[in-house]
Amino acid sequence: MADALEAMGRIFGVSEVENPAESGTVSKDGRTAVAEVTFATKEADDVPDGTLDAVRAAGDGAEQAGLKAVYGGIDLRDVTWRLEMIPAADFIGMPTGASDAGCIESFAENPVHWVKVRPPEAGRHWEEHGTWLRPPILIDRRLLDPSDSGLQVLEGRTRVGVLRGRLREGLHVASHHQAWVGHP
Repeated sequence: MADALEAMGRIFGVSEVENPAESGTVSKDGRTAVAEVTFATKEADDVPDGTLDAVRAAGDGAEQAGLKAVYGGIDLRDVTWRLEMIPAADFIGMPTGASDAGCIESFAENPVHWVKVRPPEAGRHWEEHGTWLRPPILIDRRLLDPSDSGLQVLEGRTRVGVLRGRLREGLHVASHHQAWVGHP
């Protein structure tokens, strides 16, 4: 990731790239990090396509090394995060980012397998409580597209897939599930 961030910082039109370790935007488990890229233009719409393409290309290099890069114009300082209870039914058609289209459904096809490959406490929690051990992270889609609505999965695709699969297979599932939700 460090190489990709360094490459982004050298792109003409990029004024700053935050280091997630320094900005504190790394999850506790170290699997998710957010690096904010600041462009030299006054308005986000003024960023040249070539600059955006170069930033994406630098992120693609990180993906080839096994990291997943997600892009957007969301300023995380403007997002209000709350731990909420979401009805199980709301997760059935909940999308994830376009780059992960179909990912949740692939996990839903074999929920028993995906629970077995997790630490044993995750499986016990599903059996005892009918839900995940750690809440996923969702975002209000109005942050991504003001004309859109609903929630989108940012982190926790496996968990949401397992929930969908368990619902389909008639396995024990709680009626509501905790999730971190980012709102405008």
